[in-house]
Amino acid sequence: MTSPTPASHRSTPDAALVPAVFLAPPPSDDELEAWADEIRTIEEGRFEPDWNELFSDDSTPWPVSHDLGSPGEDAAAVSESEADARPIDLVHTLVAVAVRRRQHTAEEYRLMTLILDRAVADPDPWVGPDPTLDHAWEDSRGRSVAAVRRDRADLAERAAAAEIAVHLRLAEQTVRTRVGHARTLQARCGLAWRAFLDGRISESHAIRIARLADSLPDDREAWTAFDTGATERAQRLTPSSFDTAARALREKVHAESIEERHRRAARDRGVWLTAELDGMATLTALLPADRAHAAMTRLDRAARHLATADGEERTLAQLRADALTDLLAGGSVAERPAAAPAPAAGVSQTSGSGRPTVVVTVPALTLLGRDDTPATLDGYGPIDLDTARRLAGEASSWIRVLTHPVTGVPLALDRTRYRVTTALRRWLGVTSPTCVFPGCARPARDCDIDHLTAWADGGATDHDNLEPECRHHHRLRHETKWEPLKNPGDVDLRWRSPLGHDIEVDPPPF
Repeated sequence: MTSPTPASHRSTPDAALVPAVFLAPPPSDDELEAWADEIRTIEEGRFEPDWNELFSDDSTPWPVSHDLGSPGEDAAAVSESEADARPIDLVHTLVAVAVRRRQHTAEEYRLMTLILDRAVADPDPWVGPDPTLDHAWEDSRGRSVAAVRRDRADLAERAAAAEIAVHLRLAEQTVRTRVGHARTLQARCGLAWRAFLDGRISESHAIRIARLADSLPDDREAWTAFDTGATERAQRLTPSSFDTAARALREKVHAESIEERHRRAARDRGVWLTAELDGMATLTALLPADRAHAAMTRLDRAARHLATADGEERTLAQLRADALTDLLAGGSVAERPAAAPAPAAGVSQTSGSGRPTVVVTVPALTLLGRDDTPATLDGYGPIDLDTARRLAGEASSWIRVLTHPVTGVPLALDRTRYRVTTALRRWLGVTSPTCVFPGCARPARDCDIDHLTAWADGGATDHDNLEPECRHHHRLRHETKWEPLKNPGDVDLRWRSPLGHDIEVDPPPF
């Protein structure tokens, strides 16, 4: 089933060679078709591997002397076939499996990079013919020929990344990040790239090497020194231990002062919110180390002070979390009486002008206690009913969405209005909480509202003809061959890719 790693990938590394030597050769058309057939076989559930053949390949660095059965066999049968296997044979087989998995992961990175590189070199399959080749052409936006061609190459790369993402069920940013790591390894760390392709280092090691190498200055001598040291360490250390050693190695080979690097790195500071399970979320901040330690010290002091109160039963971790919430929401830490319950899920109460604005959708019957359909917090998803009722009780105003009394759909606007009203935008945020491009999770509130049938072509400004698209996918829709498809009267939307594949939109997240 698997294609063997090309021999050029398995030759002995030569430390004297520059990284560019290790760029993988492009596969032949026959190889591409074979890989495509393998993917179709796996997707259709027809894959039944021959494990003896898999582990007896010449590239397997350890002998395998026992048939361990296929993963789908009955557990008792597998145990019987393994009964006489020596522990060392089982360990060798396990290592062989890990090596092959690493090789296939590296091959994924290589193929992703190959597809995007070819899209940049030949944008036509992704964005259509080059208009600048027509001598009578003039750009409506006043761009030069060079600027238009740069935009075409960029959009073609984006369209190709989207094509990969929807087929592999990955985020587009994940695809672009993996390609970025592969390009860095190919250009700066040829030894590490070779080791990754050979299965001698894991994906985790390769990512760490790529990230650190990408932060080095444009200095081939520094690249080579880092590549040599990092590859040697990656083959001996676990990812966590390697991370410490690799960062120390980076400091040693970096020619720029740490002060200058810190000033530049501080520009990337920020705060992010990640949804978790059971009505919880993680708040993450990237800060200068001294500020982060100072903030943590203040939280720890506040938590330890609160822990001395009579009747206090919260753990130090819970107290730190509550202190952080109080400081961010109200500006000070209030010592809560022991008899007063803490806010649900560590959420602090706020008042006055400091009250945050949140959007919560609560079914009316749920609010009245006659149904248990969960409420949803905009940008997060389902939340517990106690929190929803508390937020509803604190709300200073309500927004009603008027719908048809029978069908339940919002009333459409007439053809005299092009702009989307605030009420209709809110409704679209309920029916399509995120960007409608497959795999995109950007909240609808941050999206453009796109007419599926253009206004100029007779499209109406109503819920049937409008969908939220983030700015990136809005551009892909209008400037590449990606196209949304929705037949009149249909509820379901699908997208057609530049290569002709029809992809259904994701179901609503909640």
